[in-house]
Amino acid sequence: MKTSHTLVLTLVLLYINASTEWPTHTVCKEDNLEIHYKSCDPQQDFALSIDRCSDIITHTFNIRAAMVLRHSIKELYVSLALIVNGKTVLTYSEALCEPGHSKLIFCGKKKGEHLYYEGPVTLEIKEIPQGDYTISAKLTNEDRATVGCADFTVKNYLEY
Repeated sequence: MKTSHTLVLTLVLLYINASTEWPTHTVCKEDNLEIHYKSCDPQQDFALSIDRCSDIITHTFNIRAAMVLRHSIKELYVSLALIVNGKTVLTYSEALCEPGHSKLIFCGKKKGEHLYYEGPVTLEIKEIPQGDYTISAKLTNEDRATVGCADFTVKNYLEY
């Protein structure tokens, strides 16, 4: 009996070590809008969900997000890129946490702490562009270490 448990455990560990990518997660999926993401940080995945895709159109919607920090975040920067047909068509970056100026409640968290947020998020965009595209998002700290990284696939067929 112990031999079969050891064999199963060994196979699971080999499978985990052989896997080089995180799975694709579904954020939401409705008739005309789908959003999926995959962590692009080879060492860490994270959890993200929203109640309904249609809430995004209202510009304020509720999310749930969680991860364990591998790096402290005294300072935190976000870099976003909109990718259409494999080409970057728009980039955006912003400081989210800086000394004396923090936009997020988890600024100042230390390595190993759990990051969990459940509540409203407001997008500063007027509409979600139609079509199939990717949004690449990367969070880095003051040491330029990756705090979180994901590629979001958006399929939007909504008429505005």
